[in-house]
Amino acid sequence: MATTNESDIKILNGLIETTLDSADGYSEAAKEARNPRFTTLFQARATERQHLIRQLQAEVVRLGGAPEDSGTMLAAAHRAFLNLKSSVTGSDQSVVDEVEAGEDHVKAKFEAALDNEELSPSGKALVTRIYGSIKAGHDEMSQLKHELKLRAAS
Repeated sequence: MATTNESDIKILNGLIETTLDSADGYSEAAKEARNPRFTTLFQARATERQHLIRQLQAEVVRLGGAPEDSGTMLAAAHRAFLNLKSSVTGSDQSVVDEVEAGEDHVKAKFEAALDNEELSPSGKALVTRIYGSIKAGHDEMSQLKHELKLRAAS
């Protein structure tokens, strides 16, 4: 059976990978966006995610673990798809759609961590605090996606 620290380190490192993927995705979306408003928004979210990553990494170090410092291969493939899709469609809508889909994944990962009974109370407190920012980013992207769809329909 894993110790509390080992469980927390494993769970937090999984969230670090996911959040690194999110930060990279926002950075890529900022490059692909045509509208300067979206570029600024995506850059701000990428910076915010880097701040969250540093908090998670600091906790892993405090617990005696080695923090993750790279995202997942699956996310790298997703970013390549985002580049291809954006270059083919040339649409901010397609970029926002892909970012919002990524945010669904990130939010679900954090919710799963919060539901994980192996996460200690202190780990849960950190994840809960960070989840507030994750959820805000998700909700903002979801709202933006729906606004763009409404504009396109009118």
